[in-house]
Amino acid sequence: MKRTMILAVTSLSLLLGGCATTIRSNVTTFNQWPAQLSDKRYAFDAPPAQDNTLELQSYQNLVRGQMTRLGFTEAPQSPALKVSMRVSTVDVPTQVIYPSYAPAFYSPRYAYFGRGRFWGGGFYSPFYDPFWGPGRGFDVEEEHRYHRQLQLSIQSATDGKRLFDVTVRNVSKQMSTPAVMPALVQSAFEGFPGPNGGSRVIELKQQQNG
Repeated sequence: MKRTMILAVTSLSLLLGGCATTIRSNVTTFNQWPAQLSDKRYAFDAPPAQDNTLELQSYQNLVRGQMTRLGFTEAPQSPALKVSMRVSTVDVPTQVIYPSYAPAFYSPRYAYFGRGRFWGGGFYSPFYDPFWGPGRGFDVEEEHRYHRQLQLSIQSATDGKRLFDVTVRNVSKQMSTPAVMPALVQSAFEGFPGPNGGSRVIELKQQQNG
């Protein structure tokens, strides 16, 4: 009994402590970064008035943290570099069709793509055909995929020469963009300045509270 109670308390602690979610992003970088850059003072480009929201300003704070880590200093009055960023989120609803009834060994949550063929990681039985068996009925469920894109650029403040461009793309079921953005900004600066013209997949762990 004592051992059972200890296990129960441990499980509850893990639930309250949260679990880690992997955020997977496709990161494309282009750069003409100088081998030696002595002046690392920067300022943010002023966005259009309609885009200068509190949400964007909070994302700029995330960029500030990453640039400070890399040795840059913010100097709005006398910058050597200008930093600009754009963020977009597009909600893409997707209809998923699944059998309304199926035997216990088959999960009805997997999408059906033709007679006798199923997509997913569940168990498949060649003897089960929803057109002829008990799974003749189908339900339609709408799922949402959020397509996010972060574009960030660093250029010379004197002649406007672009030194660093990065685009981070992420698709997930997470509805909250602020919850995902810290990982996207971190992904943008992973291995800075990154390969010129290279595309990478970066996975980061996001801690979620229970």
